Amino acid sequence: MSTQSDISALDDQKLEALVETMFYAATADGEFSEPERAEFVQSVMSLTEKRLDSTTLDALVKVIGARAAGEGREARLQAAKRVLDSDKLRTIAFELTVRIVAADGIVRTSEREHLLELAEAFELDRDKAADLVARGTSG
Repeated sequence: MSTQSDISALDDQKLEALVETMFYAATADGEFSEPERAEFVQSVMSLTEKRLDSTTLDALVKVIGARAAGEGREARLQAAKRVLDSDKLRTIAFELTVRIVAADGIVRTSEREHLLELAEAFELDRDKAADLVARGTSG
């Protein structure tokens, strides 16, 4: 099964966990730059085959922000890990976060730290995660 079909087949709860993980990456440096926003929206829309329109996505982002404020990012990442219940899904989510972080051409220290925290929270192989970050942020 391809990555696209893996994502297309996600139920709403898994899709929401994926979007939440991507959003945290996009805002890891405290900013949500236009290139990051564009990559985030493009990724979500293309991966979901337009299942989320912009109004629904905006509403979901507000819910995600409220959850993070109330529970903290670490707790929310652990919740996403439980929902994204396979190494394959968590790896896909990690790869997408790397793309979003690299979208503006600047990978800040806080963003790299977030990626390392995400890899640890998702229990991804450290070397594999480092390779994905290196490939995704070069060029």
